[in-house]
Amino acid sequence: MLQVKGLNAGYKELHILFDVNTAIEDGITAFVGPNGSGKSTLLKAIFGLATVYSGRIIYDGMDITRMKPYTRTRLGITYLPQVNNIFSDLSVRENLIIAGYTLDRSEFEDRLSTVMDIFPELERLKSRKAGVLSGGEKQFLAISTALIRKSEVLMLDEPTAHLSSKLAEKVFQRIAELRDRLGLRIALVEQNVRGALEISDRANMLVGGRIVFEGDASELLERIR
Repeated sequence: MLQVKGLNAGYKELHILFDVNTAIEDGITAFVGPNGSGKSTLLKAIFGLATVYSGRIIYDGMDITRMKPYTRTRLGITYLPQVNNIFSDLSVRENLIIAGYTLDRSEFEDRLSTVMDIFPELERLKSRKAGVLSGGEKQFLAISTALIRKSEVLMLDEPTAHLSSKLAEKVFQRIAELRDRLGLRIALVEQNVRGALEISDRANMLVGGRIVFEGDASELLERIR
């Protein structure tokens, strides 16, 4: 479990999150709310990319509040931003090779096989430059790099942004598959509230940098219908 306790965070002097208490447990945890409510900042604070003024971030009993992002990555925590989450000038395969640079060849090939099983669309695109992929294909590749690294906590920041409703639905389906097949703990920040809640187990709603709802995703989905 990844726990956030009494977190106050932002960017230098810009205070955005106020006394946030939440957790990323097994399954999918959605973080929803209006623009500017602090959803993305929360993921960045967990990953070490925002300024933490006070509070604690605990991962499997270890205080990681002051750890560098690369150290958190080694622990199995991955943050995928909405944009700039792949190397556009490199091929699909080269992106995956870079993600698995610490692995020996056998382990890399095993994980690559898993990735291609979940995202078969990438098989025919392995030699293509990542920058020419469609929006959905880019998201599949970005998530695949996290799978190559064998992430245990996957934090996705607006993975369906700028996608058609059909592609967004496909991305949501694959995210649910990652939970069901691989047992990943997933934090999902989304503006597509209904789509996110429909596949999530738990939900948090943020307003003005504070959590105003925490509970079952199905309960929140029922409230907004």
